[in-house]
Amino acid sequence: MTDNAVPAQPGPSNWNLPNALTMLRIVLVPFFIWFFLADGGAYGWWRWAAVVLFLVAIYTDKLDGDIARARGLITSFGKIADPIADKLLIGSALVMLSAVGELWWWVTVLMLVREVGITALRFVVIRYGVMAASKGGKLKTVLQTVAIFLYLLPVTPATPWLSVAALVVMLAALAVTLVTGVDYIIKAAQLRTAGRGAA
Repeated sequence: MTDNAVPAQPGPSNWNLPNALTMLRIVLVPFFIWFFLADGGAYGWWRWAAVVLFLVAIYTDKLDGDIARARGLITSFGKIADPIADKLLIGSALVMLSAVGELWWWVTVLMLVREVGITALRFVVIRYGVMAASKGGKLKTVLQTVAIFLYLLPVTPATPWLSVAALVVMLAALAVTLVTGVDYIIKAAQLRTAGRGAA
């Protein structure tokens, strides 16, 4: 009897452009922190350099996702590394803003607890499957990004509205962050239950 079974095709290699962009984003984080701290709260050139570097890092997040989907280069490594890179960038920005007194610490703490907790949860349930970012999680990232960008921009007498806009977006980001955190916990429990049932 002839075996007509088609051999399984190997998945894309982890050594690809999207994953390289993800790693670049991680490398940019310490430089972002350096530029931010070098400014000393003076809203000078270093602050603008931090803003530009933040935007470049965020753009790599969109670019690596677009390339991975367009070229079929989505990997399990990318699904894990990409959110970690995002959390390192967003987390460092939140901590720096709170350290210089521009953002309440309780906002930063709540967001970081959620981010670290969900990242740890991903590793706990990875034996049952990869928990990819949800649409709510992506919305959370967008809101956090916009809020941090607004906070990073220098506030001048000509832009008094900037602080209010930054606060409003940040509180919206916090709400979505907490809600999606609960959603991920539910999904992790479902993934674990399904995995155990299939074992």
